[in-house]
Amino acid sequence: MAEFWSGTLWPLIIIIAQIVAIVLPLLLAVAYLTYAERKVIGAIQLRKGPNVVGPFGLLQPIADGAKLFLKETVIPTGADRAVFVLAPMLTFILALIGWAVIPFDDGWVLSDINVGVLYLLAISGLGVYGIIMAGWASNSRYALLGGLRSAAQMVSYEISMGLIIISVLLSAGSLNLSEIVHAQGEGMWYVIPHLPMFVIFVVSILAETNRAPFDLPEAEAELVSGYNVEYSAMTFALFFLGEYANMILMSAIAVVLFLGGWLPPVDAAPFTWIPGIIWFALKVCAVLFVFLWARATFPRYRYDQLMRLGWKVFLPLSLAWVVLTAGVMVTFDLMPA
Repeated sequence: MAEFWSGTLWPLIIIIAQIVAIVLPLLLAVAYLTYAERKVIGAIQLRKGPNVVGPFGLLQPIADGAKLFLKETVIPTGADRAVFVLAPMLTFILALIGWAVIPFDDGWVLSDINVGVLYLLAISGLGVYGIIMAGWASNSRYALLGGLRSAAQMVSYEISMGLIIISVLLSAGSLNLSEIVHAQGEGMWYVIPHLPMFVIFVVSILAETNRAPFDLPEAEAELVSGYNVEYSAMTFALFFLGEYANMILMSAIAVVLFLGGWLPPVDAAPFTWIPGIIWFALKVCAVLFVFLWARATFPRYRYDQLMRLGWKVFLPLSLAWVVLTAGVMVTFDLMPA
């Protein structure tokens, strides 16, 4: 019995505890990201935002969650019931399992695999399936158009994102996310030498997560609500949670690749006592603010403008940057050991 506990059950309990320690704060962060978004947009538009439920409106996300949980789930008569229900579950699950390889601090990572970047690219590529399934299973023209738009949009911007990541990998010499962060501690954060790619990466993750001004798959003006038009109650809530969890995940990837992960700024000597996970969280919040700021500031792109930006601007620039980065590293013998 002792061998069973020490050899099989105890490691399993530790892994489950680690997963819970990641998922619960993430769900709380998703809930209060919706609150922060409404407050930020309210401030930009000279409004108050949520201020009724609880002190300063802090209980508004709880009220919204309770409302969605208690509503009736309506499934359209002509929908494929199994796929209709599975689609939001897939979107939400993929938004969670990507966190398995994200390092929060030195050694604070659930699975420190050597192909962490490839794992994240695979998870990101699978995310489009949940939206396509929702658009097809709903048996609605609006939902189908939203799903098709999302598929084209996400595939288009994943290519430029992949090329941008290759530039970072050339600089770090590793596919391990923890080693990429350590490589930035030896010199400078990659946002400095790769600043144009950081800007393109941030714009690309806006498109990848279907956020304004690239929210064409769920454009209210022409598609009512896009791929989730037929969803209600908890099935809609899962799409909602998956979208915001994806925003946080993409922000964390940007922080790891370009902003030094958990490492403090070089000139932050008086603040070295602050734990690395706090630095990581602050940087993620800074990138998330760009999401909220963009939504309140920019009008929605037309679909042809969206595709032109991805294929005719971002793709050539990111490809040229890969060639430039490789050329500079070989010429000046900067290749990592």
